[in-house]
Amino acid sequence: MLQDATIWPAPRLAGTATALPPPPIPACRAWAAGYGGARGPLLDLTQSVPGVAPPQDLLQRLAAAAADPATAGYGPLEGEAPLRAALAAEMRGIYGGDIAADDLRITAGANIGFTLAMSVLTAPGDAVLIPAPWFFNHRMALALRGVEAVPLPCRAEDGFLPDPERAAALLGPRVRAILLVTPNNPTGAAIPAALLGRFAELCRARGLWLVLDETYRDFLPDPLPAGGRAEAGSRAPGALPAPHRLLRRPDWRDFVVQLYSFSKAYGLPGHRMGALAAGPAMLAEFVKAVDNIQICAPRPPQLALAWAIPALRAWRAENRARMAARGRAFRQALARAPAWRLEAAGAMFAWLRVPEDGPDSAMVAERLARERGLVTLPGGAFGPGGQRHLRLAFATVEAEAMPDIVARLG
Repeated sequence: MLQDATIWPAPRLAGTATALPPPPIPACRAWAAGYGGARGPLLDLTQSVPGVAPPQDLLQRLAAAAADPATAGYGPLEGEAPLRAALAAEMRGIYGGDIAADDLRITAGANIGFTLAMSVLTAPGDAVLIPAPWFFNHRMALALRGVEAVPLPCRAEDGFLPDPERAAALLGPRVRAILLVTPNNPTGAAIPAALLGRFAELCRARGLWLVLDETYRDFLPDPLPAGGRAEAGSRAPGALPAPHRLLRRPDWRDFVVQLYSFSKAYGLPGHRMGALAAGPAMLAEFVKAVDNIQICAPRPPQLALAWAIPALRAWRAENRARMAARGRAFRQALARAPAWRLEAAGAMFAWLRVPEDGPDSAMVAERLARERGLVTLPGGAFGPGGQRHLRLAFATVEAEAMPDIVARLG
């Protein structure tokens, strides 16, 4: 028997984890626990997902696939063949080029797709260049691996677009990749095709990976910003604008990794469905990370989405128009609150500058949640330069609610 007086040392946790702040969305939602309802129902603007239910046909196919005993077993590590074929066909229609099902892997959401990709592209002690403000989960995934996120500052006066020359000056021997998110989260900035091409040339010249997160591809502005290649009348009704020509390059498989999410376009974030496109050398190593962490993505939504990609094109176009209308309604309402400056906006969220005579954004966000039932994310969660900003994910509410949001901002 051990003596009662024995003092045992406490086991240690990984410093890569303890050095990180907690996930911002649950933390900000916790502030709203004390809200008493004085300003009306709670408005949660923390997560940028469409506030629209999936169509009934898709839900029925999900239910049928989940009820099939065959989908209870393990699936292929690369993803279900019908879904990869359907996605490859759609991507050829959007980007051009010869992308094939063999270039694609299905992941359990874009977040895990990014984490799996970084498991292959980086090792502890390496670094990745990321435009700031950045998506906080990207930085967290890197930090947990012991990989440094090197910020590439993006300025409001430049439309929050990254500068390749500034990026080149920040590259050092530890940098293994440049990550670009377009449209960006949290600013919504869509990187023009010509600018993406310049980053591709930079990565090719320096022997770097270009990791392109296109989670919000289905909600690109139409027409595209200067440098896009989709002209009015050049696409079929309901078709997406073409964001860039990178996947037409004969060498794209040698240095480009593209990430995609089904969550936003199909309203299925809870089913955790994403995809990754890359070349054979990267995918040969990627399978090791998949087999160790994911094994296979959820099978029922894969089978349902294989049908949905071609069948729901019109529904997706309507949903895209609905989100755009919500964005317009928010901007119109905000025009009546001049103290708040809208520095950037995407299809699903806005990047607001806190009034100059107010406290920092963390205190503002906490007071809005506790006192006014408006739950937002403080800009500091998105990296350097965000301390005077809030991100509001307005796509979760109807257009008619936008004046109420602005009234609560005050």
